[in-house]
Amino acid sequence: MEWEAFLEQLASGQQLLQASFSNPRRKDNGTARKLTIRPIKLKDGLGFQCERIDLNKAYHENITPHELNDKLKFEMSQYKQALFKTEEADVQVLSNKKGALTLLMHTPTMKANDAMQEHNRSKAYVLPEGDPVPFLIELGVMSADGRVLKAKYDKFRQINRFLEMVSDVLADLPKDKELTVVDFGCGKSYLTFALYHLLAIKERIPVRIIGLDLKKDVIETCAQLAKQLKWDKLSFAVGDISDYKGHDEVDLVVTLHACDTATDAALLKAIHWNASVILSVPCCQHELFRQISQPALKPLLKHGLLKERFTALVTDAARANLLEIAGYRTQLLEFIDLEHTPKNMLIRAVRGSGSASNTEQVKQEYEAFKSWLNISPFMEQGIKL
Repeated sequence: MEWEAFLEQLASGQQLLQASFSNPRRKDNGTARKLTIRPIKLKDGLGFQCERIDLNKAYHENITPHELNDKLKFEMSQYKQALFKTEEADVQVLSNKKGALTLLMHTPTMKANDAMQEHNRSKAYVLPEGDPVPFLIELGVMSADGRVLKAKYDKFRQINRFLEMVSDVLADLPKDKELTVVDFGCGKSYLTFALYHLLAIKERIPVRIIGLDLKKDVIETCAQLAKQLKWDKLSFAVGDISDYKGHDEVDLVVTLHACDTATDAALLKAIHWNASVILSVPCCQHELFRQISQPALKPLLKHGLLKERFTALVTDAARANLLEIAGYRTQLLEFIDLEHTPKNMLIRAVRGSGSASNTEQVKQEYEAFKSWLNISPFMEQGIKL
């Protein structure tokens, strides 16, 4: 059987009971050493849970059935082997050095009743429900007994998703020193407090975190809560991203929902600091909307709504490629589900040691990309092209 034919069978109704991926093709691109995908029951019906095992920790992500095949295709490109279990057969997939796939059919070893499991939300969370967390109680997300308030459950999921993404890159942060973290545009600072809890309280990593925002009243409230929690290594200041000069070196930069080119300014600051890790969720993006021009795309660009969405994707693609040119391994990840917010894409960049030839290739691809779309992103001014 061919790989595409097998995927078509899964799409046409043959139930996937389990998929296990192992032996990553590369060890330096953030791929987990093992990935397992299995069906689960969600409140909205059937779903699939992806469990990544790395550094003896498990990280979870849920996907819908219509996302499954794209997910399987992508993950198969990242691993040298996989085992797919259905009621009809166990299918072993082997990938050679050139990426060609060989499928081997075996007698089935699993039944549908054995595979299906109830979705236990608490197992997937870095901060499990039912375990009282002081800062979540003070911020009105949890009750004193650890129960998540119904009106704040989306915020609770967002916090945990963010902490999963941070946990994935803990190994990429410097060791044997106090980490310096700057959160640009921290706002009410749910995630800033969560980050401090993860690093300083849960992982016991020496860290100093600075939250920066333009709203004085919000900063004063956050500073008071940090004092109340006796978190003396968490501080807040009123300030603008582009003018901030508080540190010469920063290890982790977080920028969530900084509007338009403020995101680019934060990314350039992070690059200037040679930050080990950057986590960025872009907000509204207008700069390239006024620039983008390509006659072949007129059927798309003539519609304002489609142009806006397309431009947002182009903007983040440009940012990701410029980060790669600057020496970062970059991933675009789903932050939280689309049903909760349209601003759901997170750029995660880890400083790496890519080869000069690969960097040159990324430069050439980027130059062709920007030339075809007639764009000149703000972020280019701080990147050597």
